[in-house]
Amino acid sequence: MIVKLVLENLKHRPVRSMLSVLLIAGPVTLILSLVGLTHGMSEDAQRRQRGVGADVIVRGSTATSAISLSGASIREGIVAAIEKQPHVKLAMGVINHSLELPLVVTGIDMNKFNQMTGGFTYLGGHELQADDDILLDRYYAEQKKAAAGGSIKVMNRTWRVAGIIDTGKLARIAVKLSVLQDLDAAHGNVSQIYVKVDDPANIPTVVEELEKLLPDNPVATMAEFIAAFDFNRIQGVSAFTTVIVVLGVVFGLIVVCLSMYMAVLQRTREIGILKALGASKALILEIILLEALVMGIGGTIVGIVLSYGAYGLIRALVPASLTMIIVTSWWPIAGLITLVGAALGSLYPGWNAASHDAIEALSYE
Repeated sequence: MIVKLVLENLKHRPVRSMLSVLLIAGPVTLILSLVGLTHGMSEDAQRRQRGVGADVIVRGSTATSAISLSGASIREGIVAAIEKQPHVKLAMGVINHSLELPLVVTGIDMNKFNQMTGGFTYLGGHELQADDDILLDRYYAEQKKAAAGGSIKVMNRTWRVAGIIDTGKLARIAVKLSVLQDLDAAHGNVSQIYVKVDDPANIPTVVEELEKLLPDNPVATMAEFIAAFDFNRIQGVSAFTTVIVVLGVVFGLIVVCLSMYMAVLQRTREIGILKALGASKALILEIILLEALVMGIGGTIVGIVLSYGAYGLIRALVPASLTMIIVTSWWPIAGLITLVGAALGSLYPGWNAASHDAIEALSYE
């Protein structure tokens, strides 16, 4: 009977109910979209670094964190010196030029890149040949509406799109190493060096030797470097997510509190009738709480649906700049956050309704 009464109350005021559900869905969509973006960008960075096929990475002395890539501060001659070290099969230097975050243009030596990674998978066009050639991964090409054989303006310079590459190997945008060195006035310098070892068992030995050879440069295994891109290990991300979650609870609490308070005012006579028929304070409070929880469940479902809308919009407009995935493991977490906010928000209106005097409530106009 209580469930039927709650559903009838919601159905009797469809506009208020729908607006409340949509307002509750807002924080759910925000939380799921934020989590989807952080996980998506983290996994994308890990996948592209893993696709290099290296075992060790040497970064410049100006690298500021476990995942940052320095400016071009390493002399290119060090690449040859590293290749002469025992157990080193191949070393490849690259240079980075930051565009709008998180996009980076990467300068590569095409021959060494092919040896280390097995080469890009081309969806159209061919590898770098001329100095004005540029390679775009399919997401950046979609974002900029570019095609193989066409032209594109990057770094205030017009390039010929030599090829469209599949995503997953080091770079979204690639040009010749020597060309980017000239453009950045970094002649003979690289940003980081990827090292391939002859046997995985020799990786610790190579790391130890490179640390002695380059005491001022951070040296790490690729496994360590890739792990540093994990969502939970990136500095500030967890704290930011916690803030958004707390805001979601507070927002849900306020929305439900206002909605249920107005509902109580509109149903004063109804509450009076229930109390006159012998309904206890606990029963009245249960009705209000259950109604809030139903709206919370509805808001969670709508929020999940809207997060797919956010995913589709990002995928259509900025697939290279923002990488979002649907993190289904966060659905129950977002739902629990919403229900907690809804339950807390319904306490005051529920207690207010339960405290109405039956005679005063019946005479309410």
